[in-house]
Amino acid sequence: MKKQTIKTPEEIKIMAEGGRLLAEIREKAVAVAKSGVTTEEIDRTADELIIKTGGKASFKLVPGYKHATCIIINDEVVHGIPGKRVIQSGDIVGIDVGLYYKGFHTDTAVTVRVEGPKSRRVKEIDKFLETGRLALKMAVEQARPGKRVADISRVMQETVEAAGYSAVRALTGHGVGRELHEEPTIPCFTAGPHDHSPALVPGMVLALEIMFNEGLPDVVYKNDDGWTIGTADGKISGLFEHTVAVTASGPLILTQRSLR
Repeated sequence: MKKQTIKTPEEIKIMAEGGRLLAEIREKAVAVAKSGVTTEEIDRTADELIIKTGGKASFKLVPGYKHATCIIINDEVVHGIPGKRVIQSGDIVGIDVGLYYKGFHTDTAVTVRVEGPKSRRVKEIDKFLETGRLALKMAVEQARPGKRVADISRVMQETVEAAGYSAVRALTGHGVGRELHEEPTIPCFTAGPHDHSPALVPGMVLALEIMFNEGLPDVVYKNDDGWTIGTADGKISGLFEHTVAVTASGPLILTQRSLR
């Protein structure tokens, strides 16, 4: 992982431009995620939209990875490879996508439930996904000067555990900028003494990522592809992510259609 860099206001402005474009790509990819569609069709949609921006797919710049997105279904946690798998009604589908634009990366992810006649456990799954959205919202609120990475980790863990779920331990969020993965690492759980955690200062840009499971936090490699990681107990997992700038006036979400 590359050393963390402090971004200038001009650099954050560029990242905000890229993040806005990426938010639109994310939402259009989600709109394609319907029953009967393959995961490679979702990936193709995102890839074509990325090309139209004049940028590049961040994930294709990762050695050995050949896709614009990672797509995870049901008990998959991260790094699902798009392919011939057909989405079914009732599936929960996570789409993780990054954009390299004008020299900077932004990174975002969302998980949705696919509606249809085979939908099951609708209330339970909707509660699960809403918990993930809330955990990310709470994490964003901590991304301000005077706080530490541990404050972000704490609210994510507390939010998902209060709802009866578990925060994944083996995977983390990260800094982001000219490199897709920069320092600091941002766990989804409290790790170590608070005062030993990196302090947040203006100019930091963070990929805040909540990865959480319905069951146990343990994860394993799946599918023998060397990439896909899933829950060890086979229960569902969720993923939500925004790229957020730490500014003197508070957190600024870069991966949404309008800044606020």
